[in-house]
Amino acid sequence: MIPVNEPLLDGNEKKYLNECIDSGWISSEGPFVRKFEEKLAAAVGRRHGIAVCNGTAALEVAVAALSLKPGDEVIMPAFTIISCAAAIVRSGCVPVLVDSDPLTWNMEVRQIEAKITSRTKAIMVVHIYGLPVDMDPVQNIADRFGLKVIEDAAEMHGQTYKGRACGSFGDISTFSFYPNKHITTGEGGMVLTDDDRLAERCRLLRNLCFLPKKRFVHEELGYNFRMTNLQAALGLAQLERLNEFVGRKRQMGKRYTELLSEVEGLQLMPVKTEYAENIYWVYGMVLKDSVAFDAEEAMRRLGTLGIGTRPFFWPMHEQPVFRKMGLFNAESYPVAERLARRGFYIPSGMALTGEQIEEVTKAVKEVMKG
Repeated sequence: MIPVNEPLLDGNEKKYLNECIDSGWISSEGPFVRKFEEKLAAAVGRRHGIAVCNGTAALEVAVAALSLKPGDEVIMPAFTIISCAAAIVRSGCVPVLVDSDPLTWNMEVRQIEAKITSRTKAIMVVHIYGLPVDMDPVQNIADRFGLKVIEDAAEMHGQTYKGRACGSFGDISTFSFYPNKHITTGEGGMVLTDDDRLAERCRLLRNLCFLPKKRFVHEELGYNFRMTNLQAALGLAQLERLNEFVGRKRQMGKRYTELLSEVEGLQLMPVKTEYAENIYWVYGMVLKDSVAFDAEEAMRRLGTLGIGTRPFFWPMHEQPVFRKMGLFNAESYPVAERLARRGFYIPSGMALTGEQIEEVTKAVKEVMKG
């Protein structure tokens, strides 16, 4: 079986982890946490980085730090991971959805303005799979209507928009360091901002809102979302190789596209847009309507050939948990629905070899023959 993802851990990971063990600093108090925060913030051009235990926690902290009020609306894509909507709902706010662009699979920014009401307070931008959202029109809308912008750059390590690093946009941004990301800490995440006040709020929220001078006295409820020194050590070693990793991913994407571009019935990821070159967090594809089977069947067939796959995200308006809450009743987002049913991605982890790419594409071609 060729796994859908396998990280590459042959840099300074062991060296830094041994430093943690030898020194005894394995908790969140260790020095690698601050080093990782500072290095990543510098890499994307932010003033502050606040490391947390995973990408979902980063979103929870980012939304909570904005001090939105119950009932406030946050516009976000229908097609994304549930963590985005969950952070909004848990804050007492209301997620308002827009559909996807059928080519880039990102949120359709032209639909945002029509969703703004007197209760709208923020836009959550989520960069999907390899290409960033077109940020200029989003920021223009936010500026005109006085809205906050939350940038979820979980999948965009090393990506840029018009030459500017993803993770540097909006009032607050987030990263994930799950093993399938360009940089991994096993589990982990980070919140980034240029706002000193927001940064301090994030630091308090991730650490149970301990008061600086009275540690066990709490004026509000926070979270234990701290990143450990072990995780940060791993992340720092990975960050040292970010440019190399971006290059590897783009070479994988280029090779897959060369081998699969002539296969009938497949919509492949765009190589680039006018504002960015694909970073190929994963290599995704969508079955065209002419194909008789759906993504679930394609993945099943690939599995029998020893190829690992993953489905695309399932749309927020079709999530049973949100329907039980009375959200998104009678709403439809056709592009997101189609992506969910006909989209999937193939092995594209950092450790994938050229030989494995050849084997994967051979299997895809066999499956697509019907």
